[in-house]
Amino acid sequence: METIHKIKSNTSEQKTSKPPLQGTERENISGSEAVMRALACEKVDTIFGYPGGAIMPIYDALYDHVKKVNHILVRHEQGAIHAAQGYARTSGKVGVVFATSGPGATNLVTGLADAMIDSTPVVCVTGQVYAHLLGTDAFQETDVINITTPVTKWNYQVTDATEIPSVMAKAFYIAGSGRPGPVVIDITKNAQLQKFDFDGYKKIDHIRSYRPKPIVRKKYVEEAAKLINSAEKPFVIFGQGVILGKAENEFKQFIEKGGLPTAWTIMGMSAIPTDHPLAVGMLGMHGNYGPNVLTNDCDVLIAVGMRFDDRVTGRLDKYAKQAKVIHLDIDPAEIDKNVKTTVSVWGDCKETLPLLTELIEQKVHPQWLERFHEFQKKEEETCIIPELNPTSETLSMGEVIKLLNELTHGDAVMVTDVGQHQMVACRYTKLNHTKSNITSGGLGTMGFALPAAIGAKFGAPNRTVIAVIGDGGFQMTIQELGTVMQSQVNIKIIVLNNNFLGMVRQWQQLFHDRRYSFVEISSPDFVQVAKGYHIDGRCVSKREELNDALTAMLDHKGPYVLEVMVGKENNVFPMVPQGCSVAEIRLK
Repeated sequence: METIHKIKSNTSEQKTSKPPLQGTERENISGSEAVMRALACEKVDTIFGYPGGAIMPIYDALYDHVKKVNHILVRHEQGAIHAAQGYARTSGKVGVVFATSGPGATNLVTGLADAMIDSTPVVCVTGQVYAHLLGTDAFQETDVINITTPVTKWNYQVTDATEIPSVMAKAFYIAGSGRPGPVVIDITKNAQLQKFDFDGYKKIDHIRSYRPKPIVRKKYVEEAAKLINSAEKPFVIFGQGVILGKAENEFKQFIEKGGLPTAWTIMGMSAIPTDHPLAVGMLGMHGNYGPNVLTNDCDVLIAVGMRFDDRVTGRLDKYAKQAKVIHLDIDPAEIDKNVKTTVSVWGDCKETLPLLTELIEQKVHPQWLERFHEFQKKEEETCIIPELNPTSETLSMGEVIKLLNELTHGDAVMVTDVGQHQMVACRYTKLNHTKSNITSGGLGTMGFALPAAIGAKFGAPNRTVIAVIGDGGFQMTIQELGTVMQSQVNIKIIVLNNNFLGMVRQWQQLFHDRRYSFVEISSPDFVQVAKGYHIDGRCVSKREELNDALTAMLDHKGPYVLEVMVGKENNVFPMVPQGCSVAEIRLK
């Protein structure tokens, strides 16, 4: 991550007046009003938040702006930041959160860590106690700056209102530029109330000492092209960097010109249609058989906008040792961090991919591509057909996703929580459009899906948004059904209920001799809970009811909860056991 100097406010410098911007007249306004002016200039249309004492002046200023900006009142601050993440991921904009001091701010930490590791642009504005009370253990005071430093791209505490315009401009620029990430702006209550001469808000595109994009060195692009042109078994693996860089078209042109078999990480999914002729599936612990095994057989491995996470690589000392590795990434910190590269191409892939495409030769690799297809056939026989077309009486998670594909035609936004259902959904969902797979990747945050789906719908109001959640994860943020109710968010919620914390149970079965330690979980009647929030729903457990139930859910005007009872001890395969090479992936 780019280095951003985190400097606490210096009041001796803050009071230095600046000349008014050309064409604007000075106004005497409060710090809180300056926050709202900044959001207006940044074209913020949606805020997710929860009011409290220390941020009350900002909410008072918001009262005068409700016709210009939509505020979504969540039921918990963690719900606010996950919703902002979902909004950012479907809209491509910066998500915005309001929270008060103390517990309000600390409730954001899980979402900040999630946004940090998944490179999601979010600006969180938190209230803070009066400046003269800092360090006194005042009511609802916490050291938000030090608490959030490890999980933010930048954070800053404002104690003087005159700083607010420039700090807010920096916040949005830092959050959304380069490798995106979360930013926290902590504003003391006196700064929110303080009046000052406001001379306008100016968006910025430069900060001294901060370089969001490395300078592209064409020498390395040329070296990468030579390796690709000489390869007999090239293999492309890509992550969310393609989506964040808005480089979907450039990426598609690159792989098509080179005839390059291509696989995605869980975060990269949907950058290209899942049925693209060169798409060979998903990488990782529960990814597809061919991409995992053939990673250790390719001669040139081309990584684009991904970070070689341990769930993708398995044992590093056995990962792609035979291959020359090309790594395209905007963040120099990711280069050689986990996997030693042969050629490193630093830069925004929106810029580097066209340069590379221009230099590579028009090729096809039919025999190499066929090898992926051969592995796919073996996987289908062993794993996919039994999962999508089960012969047992109990429903499987896979057949739910299969029917969803048929009904949505690959056009929906799929939001998943964390667990077995997440792996099944990401393995089998068909997606035609970018920004369609919203999940918690690096942190693996249970409870992510429901609030993230709320935000995803506000970010993509004209698209069908479906949240697929396990019975465990649903209960972690189930209170956000209140947000769905109050804001009438038209999302469809599918709870795949196996009465277990399924992924942990699978590991206990396979690696701990079926010693099921505290993984069986009881749940309320989810349909009745939904009805308590005035949300319609239904529960199904029979195969003959599933198609009608899914159709009714999708056709329903408004939010809907569909609980599907699935097999208690169904496992997700393939699987790369922890501590094994990707080539040691198990089919059963």
